Amino acid sequence: MSSDVQHGVKHAPLEGVTVVTIEQAISAPLATRHLADLGARVIKIETPGSGDSTRHYDSVVGGQLSAHFTWLNHGKESAALDLKSEADLALLHGILASADVFVSNLAPGALGRLSLGPAELAARYPRLIIVDISGYGAGGSYDHKRAYDLLIQSEGGVCVDRHPGHPAKPGVPVADVGTALYTYSTVLAALYDRERTGRGAVIPIAMLDTIAEMMGFAINGVIHAGVEPEPVGLGAPIVAPYSGYATSDGQTAVLGTTNDREWAKLAAMVGRPELADDPRYARNVDRVGARAEVDEVLAGWCARHTLAEIQALADATGIGNARLNTVRDLVEHPQLRERGRWRGVGTPSGPVPALLPPGVATSWSVRSGDVPALGEHTVAIRAEFGSP
Repeated sequence: MSSDVQHGVKHAPLEGVTVVTIEQAISAPLATRHLADLGARVIKIETPGSGDSTRHYDSVVGGQLSAHFTWLNHGKESAALDLKSEADLALLHGILASADVFVSNLAPGALGRLSLGPAELAARYPRLIIVDISGYGAGGSYDHKRAYDLLIQSEGGVCVDRHPGHPAKPGVPVADVGTALYTYSTVLAALYDRERTGRGAVIPIAMLDTIAEMMGFAINGVIHAGVEPEPVGLGAPIVAPYSGYATSDGQTAVLGTTNDREWAKLAAMVGRPELADDPRYARNVDRVGARAEVDEVLAGWCARHTLAEIQALADATGIGNARLNTVRDLVEHPQLRERGRWRGVGTPSGPVPALLPPGVATSWSVRSGDVPALGEHTVAIRAEFGSP
């Protein structure tokens, strides 16, 4: 054990790791931001004059930056390079020669046209970890197609009807975020593997593969039972009861059971203990088939109680419960505040609040770097890596 750890001195676990990224939108930028959070130096290569497209989605942060870009890019350096220029392409190679990780999620074929394809980079830099994020992966008849979160969710069976005839996507970009997290975790595995082998790795990650993995329970249901998941609005098609119910004080209580023992507790809590032994509702598969009936029981009970009464009783009974919140409610959530989950990061227009990353060891420090202006570090990077 190191003396730093012994004496409780916090350290950044990825300090000394250099990540170079040619990225846009969400999947690659979120992955590399998490690497920056843990101490990696992240050099973001952007197109001069325009940069990452998410910079311009809106200007809600200080009148200059978009909400997306601020979320995804603090702690990085921005170098504005024209990679169609021989000099700037040579500068990029100078950076890659000493880098540890290269991440990209450009459109199909874009890296190859710059002679920066994964196979070419791996041959030139055998210790480099190369992550190539795409929509559909290489090979197959879809590998040429552009991919955005909604497109992949649609192809991946996620956007089923929330109510009959009304398909909808989740409120968060699950294809992008899921791909980012697989990228992040796989890079960490590759860094660990390189410590043992001395070799880098080429890691292709397809957004469709991410969504297919996330849809695993539904896939198994279709394969083995031939049954498509039935949309149930605020709820889950595989368990019941599990939904939101209006309360007497105009709020929505979210209650659910995940097994038959919890159902017995919930039935007793709402004053209907006999339902636990009723063969129409005793097993989860029975309750799923009678979802409207069990929902009616819970809806009637919740309508006679306030949210506070429901939550207090559910907590005492051991039943999972929540309040249906807005995004504003999340921003002001006492659990985030009381646990110190907020930090400050710098932007070109001043400091702003940002959340800490979810997974951090108690002995690690977290870097709270600034959100860079477009090309803010170009001059310094040119000087460091020897470009005239």
